[in-house]
Amino acid sequence: MAEEKIALNVAEKSDEELVNLALKNRDDFLYLVDRYKNRLTAYIRRLTKASPEDAEDILQEIFIKVYLNLNEFDRDLKFSSWIYRITHNQVISRHRRLKARPEGYAVDIDDAAARRLASDIDIAAATDLTILKENILKVLSYLVPKYREVLVLRFLEEKSYEEIADIIKKPAGTVASTISKAKVEFHRELKKSGLKFHS
Repeated sequence: MAEEKIALNVAEKSDEELVNLALKNRDDFLYLVDRYKNRLTAYIRRLTKASPEDAEDILQEIFIKVYLNLNEFDRDLKFSSWIYRITHNQVISRHRRLKARPEGYAVDIDDAAARRLASDIDIAAATDLTILKENILKVLSYLVPKYREVLVLRFLEEKSYEEIADIIKKPAGTVASTISKAKVEFHRELKKSGLKFHS
């Protein structure tokens, strides 16, 4: 019963409150890990063709970096933007080390995200959601990393323009312009691929 109460109490706390707890007691860092591990694993696998094991390795590196730099967390940023920025940088640097660029996808997207992306990019949504999701993932995999990343952050991770600007360290105006270009590229790749978004 006491454990349930603690878990409920943690779920009600903001990220910033959990950061404060972790700074006072390093054992409480696990609450942040629990909150973000699934989200960040999905994000890593949406950006890369990492296997579950490789994604786990990248995630461990990210949490070590977050743990070591928690004192330097910029309170002007949302914690989620800060941890996504670290994740973004870690994925980029790991792929530079491997002399490969981040590419591909490896994780399913939920129905709402698929419909959101289809609606915003102005493509006819499939009556069959499985076809829609598979084809969105295929087309995303054809895009260059800078376009794939902003679409993933905006539509699959549901980040605001300001959050994306914080994560990729670009001005909000550049983010808006990149998203706009990414939508055009998405349409172009869709036509080239011959994929259809309806059954």
